Amino acid sequence: MTDREFVRRLRRYARERGLAVEHLPDRGKGSHAMIRLGTRTTTLSKGEIHPGRLHAMLRQLEIDKRDF
Repeated sequence: MTDREFVRRLRRYARERGLAVEHLPDRGKGSHAMIRLGTRTTTLSKGEIHPGRLHAMLRQLEIDKRDF
């Protein structure tokens, strides 16, 4: 999964649940950005997201992998 696909799926997930989602590219160093879902945050890097990193990001945002 790429960073763009992750943001697209996260926006759909948030819309279905009535949550606010913010993609803050200026809140990171280099090729990193901050993602805020409600009150939870995680860091997103550009490019391909490997399975371990994806699992960690979903855990930080308190999203069940099966729902995403």
